[in-house]
Amino acid sequence: MKVDVKTLAAKDAGAVDLDDAIFGIEDVRADLLQRVVKWQLARRQAGTHKVKERGEIARTKKRYGRQKGGGTARHGARSSHIFVGGGVAHGPRVRSHAHELPKKVRALALKHALSSKAGSKTLFVLDDVDMKAPKTKDVRKALANFGGGSVLIIDGDEVNANFALAARNVPNVDVLPAQGLNVYDILKRDALVLTKAAVEKIHARFGVEGAA
Repeated sequence: MKVDVKTLAAKDAGAVDLDDAIFGIEDVRADLLQRVVKWQLARRQAGTHKVKERGEIARTKKRYGRQKGGGTARHGARSSHIFVGGGVAHGPRVRSHAHELPKKVRALALKHALSSKAGSKTLFVLDDVDMKAPKTKDVRKALANFGGGSVLIIDGDEVNANFALAARNVPNVDVLPAQGLNVYDILKRDALVLTKAAVEKIHARFGVEGAA
């Protein structure tokens, strides 16, 4: 498919060919997107939650109460979870929440995420995002051409330093290099803006010959 290319000043800068196998999937599978989003969020989760269990409570191990005649069970320690101040039974432990997901599933989900933006007409292509000075006012003005709301901007190998500095002051705007492109961030924002360099990197990532 052909998509018009704009400059930061909203002027025409030609057109670019987007591969239909990456950006033209019509039947976008929500189940794939959901699996990858869960996989990403699970990998981000710290897993540092922890409570003290019975063996970690510093309380006496002396028998509590009388052996007989007390009217209660014969408790052997005050660190039991049934007493106030005792250990927690089956509480959370420090662990990793990450789980495996096939690479082919992750790659396919990324294609579906890109296609969802292209299909909803919220995918835009810029010539570049180079700026001579880090001025947030200029970034706000440029992003107004793409709805001015929640936007994810993807550049090439590296993001222009001045643009990155200016954009980080704008709420609901994320700027990433092409290597950082992922399903969660694409779905998190309303619009997706790619530079021509980003398009080339995406095509190369999926082995498309003759990247635009």
